[in-house]
Amino acid sequence: MDKAIITCALNGVLTDPAQHNVPVTPEEMATEARRAYEAGASVMHIHLRQQGAGKGHLPSWDADLSREVQGAIRDACPDVIINHTTGVVGPDYQPALDAVTATRPEMAACNAGSLNYLKIRANGQWAWPPMLFDNPVEKVQAFLDAILGAGAIPEFECFDTGIVRSVGMYRAAGMFEGTAQMNFVMGVASGMPARSDLLPILADLAPEDARWQVTAIGREEIWPLHRRTAELGGHLRTGLEDTFYLPDGGKARSNGELIAAMAETAREAGREIASPREARAILGL
Repeated sequence: MDKAIITCALNGVLTDPAQHNVPVTPEEMATEARRAYEAGASVMHIHLRQQGAGKGHLPSWDADLSREVQGAIRDACPDVIINHTTGVVGPDYQPALDAVTATRPEMAACNAGSLNYLKIRANGQWAWPPMLFDNPVEKVQAFLDAILGAGAIPEFECFDTGIVRSVGMYRAAGMFEGTAQMNFVMGVASGMPARSDLLPILADLAPEDARWQVTAIGREEIWPLHRRTAELGGHLRTGLEDTFYLPDGGKARSNGELIAAMAETAREAGREIASPREARAILGL
């Protein structure tokens, strides 16, 4: 079985730095990346935030900021692989395309299908106004063209089983060639639940030669899912974008603590951890 690639999702797009200790500035991103790198992460998944007092909770697609963030992370973490976000709601997604084209990361997310992004509170009220995360085929193609044009690997973000199945259709239709890099996003309330018994089904629905990993959203209950992912040969991801909780239920103070727990989970499942150089070989970079 291949060594396990660990991705650190450093900050995400929804988490407010006024409430949680997520990195925002290039310096903060580099510091957190170094902690994760030393704990075993070879891929850093990044989101950009607006800079300046009181703006860190807002997303940014500024290409100069992206270059600065990527450069700071690479300086702190030799050979690390950058995985750039691209997720945008609505039809105005050109700035996300431009950020990838201008900065040429090694990998970039490609949200592979649409999802009603919902969450309901115990009192029956919506946690936020119901939202469609819209990713029609023409939008997927635009992102694939930008990502592949930048020489990067698209990582197909799959929130439900039909989206997993669609990736094979994209390849059959000639939208991309080669091995599909799949990310099964589990734990979003209106998407796939964070259940380990689904993993064999998802791996079976993906293209036969696909590489796959799991993003698990939740609290300490997600860690058995990570363990099963490692046992089945999948690659691994965690970070303050995905969870704030360690396997024992304690709250993580940094991305480094989460990655250290993930590396231990992988080793307990019989997997060794891929270095950045080994991760590049596995991914074909």
